Formats: sequence, C-alpha cells, structure tokens
Amino acid sequence: MQNHFTQEMDSLKTSLQQMVELVDGQVGMAIEALEKADVELCRVVKERDKQTDAYENLILAQCENLFALFQPVAIDLRIIITALKISAQLERCGDIAVNIVNRTRKTADRHDLVQESQVIDMAKQAQVMLKTAIAAFTELDNQKALQVRRQDDAVDGLNKSIFKFLVERMKARTGDIEPCAHLIVLTRQLERLADHATNIAEEVFFLTEARIVAHDQS
Repeated sequence: MQNHFTQEMDSLKTSLQQMVELVDGQVGMAIEALEKADVELCRVVKERDKQTDAYENLILAQCENLFALFQPVAIDLRIIITALKISAQLERCGDIAVNIVNRTRKTADRHDLVQESQVIDMAKQAQVMLKTAIAAFTELDNQKALQVRRQDDAVDGLNKSIFKFLVERMKARTGDIEPCAHLIVLTRQLERLADHATNIAEEVFFLTEARIVAHDQS
C-alpha cells in the first residue's frame, strides 16, 4: 500500500511539473509574440491551451484518487492541496496567455504604440514574477516567494502609469482610441498574470510552513 501511495504521489508531482513547464513556455511565447508583433506565434499559443486544460483535469483526477484511496495527512495532504490550487492558477495563466495573443493580433499594426505605452515592459515584469514564483515552488524557496509578493507592487504601479498614458492618448488622438482600448484590456490581463504569480508564491508558505499568507501584508 505504501509503495502504491508513493508511486501515485510521484505521478502527481510529475504531472504538476510538466504543467508548470508547459504554462511557463506558453506565457513566454505570448509575451514574445507581443514584443515582436508575431501573429504566427499567436496561433501556436492558442493551440497549446488545450494541453494546459488537459493537465488541470489530469491533476484533479490524480488528487481525487489520492484522497479516496489513501486519506493522506500532514505534509502529504499539503502537497495534494497545493497541487490542486497551483494547477488552477496555472490554468488561468494559460488562459491569460491566450488573451494576450488575442490583443496582440488586434494591435500588431500599431506596434509603435505598443512600445511607447510600456506595455511590453509590464509584460516582462509579470513574466519575471511568474518565473520566480515557479522557481520558488519547485525549489521550495520562501525567499523567492517573498520576492514575488514584493514585485507585485511594481507591476501595479506600472499598470496605473500605462493606463494614464493610454487615456491621455485617446483624448489627444481619436484615431488611437481602438488600439488604446485593446491595450487597456491587455494591461488588465497582465495585472491578473502578476496576481496569479503571487498566488502561486503564497502557496509555497503553505507547503513549507503550513502557513496561509494570502491576506498577510508582510
């Protein structure tokens, strides 16, 4: 029985790691597509979203099986709960990658405005947060998890600055209203990506210390 449990836990960890790598790559491609106005890369990102959904369903089934058969406790229970929560966060990150490329396609012919607005800078900062959160999780590194939480304020500040710029541009140039509106929607997606990265980082504290920090301001 113990050997069977160990095998099932190892399988769960493998699935989660594969999902992490898939979503990390998907988000990376979405931001590369935004940076280069690469419409073909947008298509690849959208195609991979089905794989992300499939991994979330697989991990859900694996966790349900572990609960039903073994009634795990202590650290094993925390690992399973964390797997469920992080897989949900990763699935949403995959959805955001698709939303990023959808807006990239609509603004590809106004790449000058995309660059001037600093949306690409915000995208890269959110991507760094996600990569750091993933590293914090895979390495069980609380310091990296803390770093992600602190980076979130910088992304929020940049979001406000970009919003102000885009509103002023729409007032000054009515011909830019449509692309600016798409970029405002895009910044909301990037803000959510940063939020999901923060949520992943916060799960590290639950896994390593059995501590919930989601509403802790430290």
